[in-house]
Amino acid sequence: MPPRSEEPRRDAEGSRRGSSRGGEQRGVPPRSAGERDVEPGIGGISDARAYTPRGRSIREGGAPSGTGRAEQRRTPRSNRSQDPFRPALQVLDGGRGTAGRPGGPARRNGGAGRATVTRAVTDRTPRDEPPVTAPRRRVAAREPRRADRPPPRRPSRKPPRPPKLADSGRRLRLGTALTLALFVAVGVRLVVLQAVDTPAYADGGLADRTRTVQLPAPRGAIFDRSGEAALAHSVEARYVYADPTRVVDIAATARALSPLLGIPASELAEKMKPRKRINGVDSQFEYLARGVDISRAKEIMALKLPGIATHRDERREVPGGDLAANLIGFTSPDMVGLEGLEARFDDLLHGEDGQRVFEVGLGDLAAPIPGGYSRTTKAKPGSSVVLTVDRDLQYMVQRILSERMQQVQGSTGAAVVLDARTGEVLAQASHPTYNAAKPFPSEPTDREDAATSFIVDPGSVHKPITFGAALQEGVITQETSFPVANAIRKGDTWFRDTHQADGRRMSVAGMMAYSSNVGTIQIADKLGAERLLDYQRRFGLGKPTEVGMPGEASGRLLPVQEWSDSSHGSVPIGHSVDATPLQMAAAYAAIANDGTYVQPHLLKETIAPDGKRTPAPEPETRQVLSPDNAAALRTIMEAVTTVDDATGLAAAVPGYRVAGKTGTGWRLVDGKKQPGEVASFIGMAPAENPRYVIAVFVHSPSGGGGQISAPAFREMMTFTLRHHRVPPSTEPAPTFTVFP
Repeated sequence: MPPRSEEPRRDAEGSRRGSSRGGEQRGVPPRSAGERDVEPGIGGISDARAYTPRGRSIREGGAPSGTGRAEQRRTPRSNRSQDPFRPALQVLDGGRGTAGRPGGPARRNGGAGRATVTRAVTDRTPRDEPPVTAPRRRVAAREPRRADRPPPRRPSRKPPRPPKLADSGRRLRLGTALTLALFVAVGVRLVVLQAVDTPAYADGGLADRTRTVQLPAPRGAIFDRSGEAALAHSVEARYVYADPTRVVDIAATARALSPLLGIPASELAEKMKPRKRINGVDSQFEYLARGVDISRAKEIMALKLPGIATHRDERREVPGGDLAANLIGFTSPDMVGLEGLEARFDDLLHGEDGQRVFEVGLGDLAAPIPGGYSRTTKAKPGSSVVLTVDRDLQYMVQRILSERMQQVQGSTGAAVVLDARTGEVLAQASHPTYNAAKPFPSEPTDREDAATSFIVDPGSVHKPITFGAALQEGVITQETSFPVANAIRKGDTWFRDTHQADGRRMSVAGMMAYSSNVGTIQIADKLGAERLLDYQRRFGLGKPTEVGMPGEASGRLLPVQEWSDSSHGSVPIGHSVDATPLQMAAAYAAIANDGTYVQPHLLKETIAPDGKRTPAPEPETRQVLSPDNAAALRTIMEAVTTVDDATGLAAAVPGYRVAGKTGTGWRLVDGKKQPGEVASFIGMAPAENPRYVIAVFVHSPSGGGGQISAPAFREMMTFTLRHHRVPPSTEPAPTFTVFP
């Protein structure tokens, strides 16, 4: 329903109805006699505003009698207790009734009560009669509720002020500024992305489209002392690998590769099975074989097997096979030193691997993109090492030891050849041995270097240390002699001689020749335990020689405070002492080198990739004996190979004077004595001016080592002297008197 207009309604002639106040309307002709007079205020909006709950006007009667028309009255409803239109009408009238309007009867008369309202209803006008304007209903004036309150004035309404028109120029300038600011921000960001952050974003996606190929660094070679004969070196080869995601028929591919690689087809098939990496990505690379010959790799590639490819690899070759294998050691398929000198000098030999990173396509286009990203880091080859080992001498020493060791089964042997003046290891052989080119089928014990890991109770080869300490301390001289009994007791142990003197006076040379335990113990008693232990250390016992072999045993010396009564008898003759063959050989080299101990070593020099040679650090040296006492001791030791019925006659070298000593001890493993015995001989030649020292140790569980060590020494020393063209001795060995 549309809202009621605030303007008074107009009739057909344009006049306002209900606006007359007790007189004629302006602009309206006088009514005729037949027309019905209507009281002012009846029938208009004021009538509605003055409507009372009773529904009656101020006139209780009906219409005037002269009108001739009946007037309908509106009777109040019986159930209406109040006027439902009153609140709305009060709002329209500003909160007050119509009785207070200016000009109304109630305002003029000052009425105080409510006026009733009557509504006049006119008869319908016939169609042929002219239309008659119905008067508006009037509401009788009503007295204000409070006589003392003046009637409020209706507030005047002012038309709302129209909004100001927007400034188009201002809006245009603001929009232009915002647009320019946006373009500037976008431009700055583009500059940052293109100029500053470009490497970061480019590298972020680079890994998804690049491939990395390792460029192995050529491993340095191991040369003998000449620097020309390679004991171990690397050659170019190929590795064969599979991409499991591209292999079509695993079984057929494995059968085709098996005869070419020498690997069972079942093993190859297992390697080619699809698998996932730790990160959940399918594996696209699995090694099938390493170190494959180049010609064999070409045959494999000619098969054009899907998912099978080859790439550059490196293979370690040991030309001599088992030549110095226990000394050199071996590497893993990745060219990492695992044992021997390969492991000891791995940092020098390995070098630094390079790599090539290049951009490739995807899928069938997995090939380098011409002009794409490519970066190559060249590999830095490893340095080569030159050993002090003489290849030819190593071969002969190893062959002689192996042949002699065949006479006893289940035995372990070691042989060391030292240059007495420089401490260089010219040969270092072990038995059993293995093929360093194919090391893995061998037993771990076969790969041990016996010269540095073979811990023995040296036995009588320790006696020259006791004699040397006594000479240096003035306890004995070269001409000393004294009575020697057949046995001597220390603590609860009896120590006996194999060559009994029956209490006769015996010279120190005779004691050495017959390996007298009783005479040696008597000399040690005069020397004292403290001084004997001190000379053991001076001769290099009780600590590793640091020759360069990994895992070298240190041996052990018994501290004086741990000596028992029997130790005073066992220690001087070489028992209760733990040592390695190399340690004992170095002690004899000090006697041969006029009493100066020189640390044994295997490394002579290193050769850088550019060919620059760097000598090895100088070995440690110290004076143990004076030259005179060392010479006197060498003379005494010559009796071992010259006196009739001496213990070392089998070690004599024709044409050369030899000084040395035999020994019988036992082998220790984790501090426990092993079955059998260890027979040894350590000697030097020529005795008058020693050049070389050779030590031979043989552990035989079933015995018989004494028949091996001395003869093996003789053969090795004979070849060594002739190989290095050492002239024979010009003077014969001195004549010794055992029982003066």
